[in-house]
Formats: sequence, structure tokens, C-alpha cells
Amino acid sequence: MNLRNIAIIAHVDHGKTTLVDQLFRQSGTFRENQRIEERAMDSNDLEKERGITILAKPTSIEWEGTRINIVDTPGHADFGGEVERILSMVDGVILLVDSSEGAMPQTKFVTGKALALGLRPIVVVNKVDRPDQRIQEVLDEVFDLFVSLDASDEQLDFPVLYASGRNGYASEDPDRREGTLTPLFQKIVDHVPPPALDVDAPFTFLVTLLDRDNFLGRVLTGRVNSGTVKVNQPIHALDMDGKVIETGRASKIMTFQGLERVPTDEARAGDIISLAGLTVATVSNTIADTSVTEAIQAQPIDPPTLSMRFAVNDSPMAGREGSKVTSRMIRDRLFREAESNVAIKVTESSDRDSYEVAGRGELQLGVLIETMRREGFELGISRPRVLFREDESGKRTEPYETVIIDVDEEHSGSVVEKMNLRKAEMTDMRPSGGGKTRITFSAPSRGMIGYHGEFLSDTRGTGIMNRLFEKYGPHKGVIEGRKNGVLISNGAGEAQAYALGPLEDRGILFVGHGEALYEGMIIGENAKTEDLEVNPMKAKQLTNFRASGGKDDAVRLTPPKKMTLEQAIAYIDDDEMVEVTPKTIRLRKRFLDPNERKRMKRSAEAA
Repeated sequence: MNLRNIAIIAHVDHGKTTLVDQLFRQSGTFRENQRIEERAMDSNDLEKERGITILAKPTSIEWEGTRINIVDTPGHADFGGEVERILSMVDGVILLVDSSEGAMPQTKFVTGKALALGLRPIVVVNKVDRPDQRIQEVLDEVFDLFVSLDASDEQLDFPVLYASGRNGYASEDPDRREGTLTPLFQKIVDHVPPPALDVDAPFTFLVTLLDRDNFLGRVLTGRVNSGTVKVNQPIHALDMDGKVIETGRASKIMTFQGLERVPTDEARAGDIISLAGLTVATVSNTIADTSVTEAIQAQPIDPPTLSMRFAVNDSPMAGREGSKVTSRMIRDRLFREAESNVAIKVTESSDRDSYEVAGRGELQLGVLIETMRREGFELGISRPRVLFREDESGKRTEPYETVIIDVDEEHSGSVVEKMNLRKAEMTDMRPSGGGKTRITFSAPSRGMIGYHGEFLSDTRGTGIMNRLFEKYGPHKGVIEGRKNGVLISNGAGEAQAYALGPLEDRGILFVGHGEALYEGMIIGENAKTEDLEVNPMKAKQLTNFRASGGKDDAVRLTPPKKMTLEQAIAYIDDDEMVEVTPKTIRLRKRFLDPNERKRMKRSAEAA
């Protein structure tokens, strides 16, 4: 059978997973009456809830005698580690761009990786039926992007299709608004070369994805690089230096068919397969015939730029809601994550009760925390901090990001002002149609921590911000953090409406009547700059005197501000933590005892 291996790359929300749904339907992968969910490739709960792709996943369809292996990739740069690995499995890429938004920063990140590997792209302009489409300008942007990424002449001569993934048509005519995806299938077969690999050489296979199965154990996924592998064939795993780390047998070989893994007896060079039978081998290891001694070189992965401290939950309410609370359980889970996700690095602290977890961005680490929380873990999370480096001359450098902001013209002034306060430099500003302005900044990552919530408030929820790691540049000095102080509970008990009423004049409350509190817990934001300890548990004294007017005044409270996990992580300061349990997210001071807080503050000022 003819074989084609392709990856689909696109920015978040440009319609990549919806297009894959239509490819499934029109290739006959699903039966006519088969009930399938929308965005079938977004298989885990978090992907469905957030509407984004987090994990790279292979799938396969058959079209007129040609087998097409498709790898769906995440569109967000925080999950770029997934993308960098899987590009070594494919021979071509489909670049999907929105007909209105055009080439966005995350598109640039993945496309740069694909072009550097020599992959030839097919450009699909999606959502051509949008009323605000600007097809020609978007194509010019894509061409300029390819030129800026040093694409070869062959790569610059890319074919273009105009499509609507939701409505299931593609065409070479930009004005067409009906049809099927046949032109896209044909273009994949004609433009993407079949795998040029040696079937007669000994079997080799580079592991690019790792997951676990309750029955099969470790399941290693990747592309067969050379030769043939059969069930029960003796194999061994090599590390990057060619050292044997494990020997075993290929107990099960599976290929992809639609959304399912299907067992097979044999796989040949070029096939994307999952392999079971080894217990130690992991991502970037080479699985090979026992006669092979040389490892396949894996693609280098960009280093992490941000880290957070994951600690054992030591609050007075620890252990009430979660089932996994010990440092050993947290340690095992984090090291297991680092093994399958090569973009994450875990370091154990000297006190053995906390772990430094480094990753690509707040979203990637936020997804990890949310996943652990749903598994029953309780954690204490610190404020994110960037990872500094030193250049050749010994000067301190920090990560910078390219920040592209689409905002209504009326809000552009306040956005530019806030970005300047965060030491960002504006590199471009242009109208993007529909009364919106597109502003591009080069900003230190440190200044962007915690800005997104403020940005949404400043733009009345209409602004769109996209960020992408740019480079390590000179250290920008002190960047002003959160201006407001917080309201801190001075004791343990239940919050009372009688006490919370007057506290509303002090600022914004995060807790409501009847919520359990403890000493050192943050219950609100102070309107002033300093922290304030308050008593939110004070109840009204009961007497046998009636209130004047015949009835007591009922306390009417404003609903408290409830933060999501990402908002909480972005909000906290260096001396604060987020307490994460399966049911609750609380903010707290790192040191709960007020005397200890004062002592630590004095020693920090003295230093």
C-alpha cells in the first residue's frame, strides 16, 4: 500500500482538529450511522473542556489505496516539546491558517521547526467563508513568514488550498464555497513524498511518544526508521550514546486506524506504530534489532524558560479532600511526567518536601497541576519564576517573548502604557481591520507573568494576546509586580456575613459566608498597597434587645471573586502560595504565622 506521513500544524483555534474530523468522515473511516463526538482527536477531558489540543496524537486514514498517517499537533507554544519530537516521524506538513487572523506566533514556532527539517509544506487557508476574510493578505503574510524562516526555494513554491474545515470542502479556487475535501487528499498524495527508508536494513525505531496501558504496560510510539519488525522479535533499547539499557521482545505491535490502535503482526519502514514489551525504554531512545549498536539521533528540544515550586500541602486543611498528599507520591508523579514530557524538568529540593518543576510556560505547568488535582493530589504551588542564564561575558540574561496583541483601537493606549511599565519594547503597530489594531512587542517573560487578567480587564474582554519565546536577552532590572496588598485571615473558623460586610469597603473579597478559613489564608485584595490582617469570623452578638426599626439589617454581600487555577497562579506574590486540592483552590501566605512573616520580611530587607 502507498504510504504518506504528514503533520497538521496551526495556531490555537484555527480549525485543525475540526478539519481532521472531516477527513475522517470523507475517507470512510467512520460508518455512515456511527456516532462520534465533535473534535474527535481531542480525547482527554482537559482538551475537551478548554477546546485546545495539548498532546500530539497520530491517526490514520485510507483514501483510494493510499494510507495517510496524520499527526495532530498542539497549536500552543507551551506544548512545543510535543511538536519538536513528532516532526521527525513525518515527510510533509499541512500548515493551516485562519483566513482572517493569518499567520500567528505559534504558527511561526512550529513552522520554523518543520522548515529546518526540510519538510515541504502544503498551505491551507481555512475558514474562507468568514465575513472578515482577507485571503490575499494572509497568503502574503505566510510567504513573508517562510522567507524570514530561511525556507528553501522548493519550500517557498508551496501549493495553496482554500477550505472550510467545518463545512468539509477544499478547493484551489478562493471563491468556491462548496464541494468536498478530495482536492486536499489529492494534494497530500501528489505533494508529500512516500517515506524513503530502507526496508532491507535491520529494524530501528525512534521513540517519540510514551504512554501507559493497564494491560500492556509501557506503550512506545514512533516511526519505523528502517527494516521490519514482527511480533515476539528480540529487540533492545539504546540510549543516545548507543549504550544498551534494556533487552526484550516486541510483545505487541499496533498501527493506527482512525481513532483506534489495531494489533498487527508486522510493521515495515515508514509505518507509524505503537510497540509494547519493554519496561525501561523512554522518549528519544532507539529501539532496534539486537544486531544494531548505533542509536538514531533525536531532535534537540528547546530548554524550559519558567519554573514553579510544587510542595507538599502543609496548610491546616491538608488531607481533607485529596487522597495523594505525601511527598513520595508527588515525587513519583512528577518524575513520571518528566519521563514522557521531554519539555519538563524536575529537580528535588534539599528539604525533600518540594520540587522545582521547569517548563515552557504558565499554561503547560497549569495543565500539569490541573491534571494532578483531578487525580487526587493536594499541592502547594509557588509563584512562577523565569530561569536566568549567563552569557559568554558573565552577564545575566533572561528569556524574552514576542507578544502579539489584537485590540480595539480605543484600548490600544492603555495596553501600550501597561506593556511599557513591564519593560516591553514595541516593535510593530498596524491596523488589522474591523476597527482593531495589531501591536507587536518584545517583552521579558518576567514582566508578562500575571498580566493576562489585567489585560482582559483593560480591554473589556475583547483583546487577544499571543505569546512566543523569542530569545535570551539582557536582564531588564526590577519590574514592578502587583500594586495591591491582600486581606489575610487572623484566625481559623467560618467566614461570617456580619464580618465580611464591612470588609467589602476595604477591597475585593475572595471568600463568601460559611467558608472554612485558617490563619494566614488570603481572603481578599486590599484596596491599598500594604497587607492587612482582618477578622472575617466575627459574628453578631445575640442580645434580647430589638434593633430600632423593628428588624435587624440584613447583610447583603457582593458575590466573592472566584479565581481559576491559572488566575490564582498569576495573582500571587513571591511570599504567597496557591493551595490546590481536588475540590478547592485557596490563596495563602507562605508563612502562616504573622510573627514568622515579619521575621522573614526583616531578614529579606537586611539581605
